[in-house]
Amino acid sequence: MLDPKLMREKPKEVKESLKKRGLSAELVDEWTKLDSRLRDLRQEGDELRHERNIISQKINEYKKLGDEKSARDAIKKAQELPDNIKKIDAEIIETELKLNEIALNLPNLVDKSVPVGDSSKNKVLKVFGKPKKIINAKGHEELLTALDQIDIERAAKVSGARFYYLKRDLVKLNYAIINFAIDFLRKKGFVLIQPPYMLKKEALEGAMPFAAFGEMIYKIENEDLYLIGTAEHALNAYYLNEILNAKDLPIRFAGISPCFRKEAGSHGKDTKGIFRTHQFDKIEQFVFCRPEDSWKEFELILENSKEMLKQLDIPFRFVVLASQDMGRVPTKTVDFEGYFPSQKDYRELGSCSNCLDYQARRSKIRYDDKNERRFVHTLNNTAIATERMLACLVENHQQKDGSIKVPKALWKYTGFKEIKKKK
Repeated sequence: MLDPKLMREKPKEVKESLKKRGLSAELVDEWTKLDSRLRDLRQEGDELRHERNIISQKINEYKKLGDEKSARDAIKKAQELPDNIKKIDAEIIETELKLNEIALNLPNLVDKSVPVGDSSKNKVLKVFGKPKKIINAKGHEELLTALDQIDIERAAKVSGARFYYLKRDLVKLNYAIINFAIDFLRKKGFVLIQPPYMLKKEALEGAMPFAAFGEMIYKIENEDLYLIGTAEHALNAYYLNEILNAKDLPIRFAGISPCFRKEAGSHGKDTKGIFRTHQFDKIEQFVFCRPEDSWKEFELILENSKEMLKQLDIPFRFVVLASQDMGRVPTKTVDFEGYFPSQKDYRELGSCSNCLDYQARRSKIRYDDKNERRFVHTLNNTAIATERMLACLVENHQQKDGSIKVPKALWKYTGFKEIKKKK
């Protein structure tokens, strides 16, 4: 949610940001009109209440003076005021609801450093590592099926498309990646959190415009609960409607959870294997901090991703997303993309986003700063999305004989150094 003061004082800036996202700026004009009307209504309501108080005083004065006629006229006028006040109050409530609805659906401002345009304007910031020359590189599904490490067909039979059974050593490798990320972030001082896997709508709306993300997550029938699409939303909700102590900031969380997504609108795209699925595991970095520290925290959590990917010996790159390719919540997003030998291309493994005070305003999360209450800034970063990471790792560490080498950083978690065909 944007700062109402910004909306009032700099509507052009908000409109320009919407245009960068390829969205209509009409909502800003509608919000401005409603905001002006709301202030008029409140003033009108205050004036009517003031008038009611004055009339009450006059009625008492007329009665003391024995002026019955003036008292009757004043009483008649006083009797009309409650209905008028009631109408004003009803319109105030209606106008506030409309204003809030618009505010909840407006996206965050686009940072000045973000390229303007669609995905073709995404900018590669830096490339790390050189892709290995693998002759006739196989895709992860082919490799893992041949090694009897996954079963997509049986998963489809019992659950539908985009589900999977992980098997044998791949299960161990999956948890090795999770434990590797957990230990890495714990040593960096992040607080480990395993959040609820279901959230109320209020909690979800605190993290993002529900209309934009709601179609991607699963609703629990007959309950005000939704399966989480990412631990980010649950971590943001941890301090819902709370006042934090400035001395405790920054607060850095590492959320460990499964994620559930419908992946609506992505039919026919990455449907093979475990790259794009309805269910996956993820370790999420999430930060609450002072506004003046948010870009420093952005660099910190991005650096964490770089260190982890380097230890997993995967070629990757950082890409800043263009204004029309990033989500509505961040002011800036940097994706980290891993190289997939079978596709001879880089694909998204995760992203790092600064959301400024956008989520904090929606969730009413503030902190005390010298007797002044200010909204915190929030940031999030996919430390590891394990199924995508498995797919990328497997392809990059495939061997001529079809076996898969395990990166040294994971040996202590797996207990083995390679995955090969069981005899």
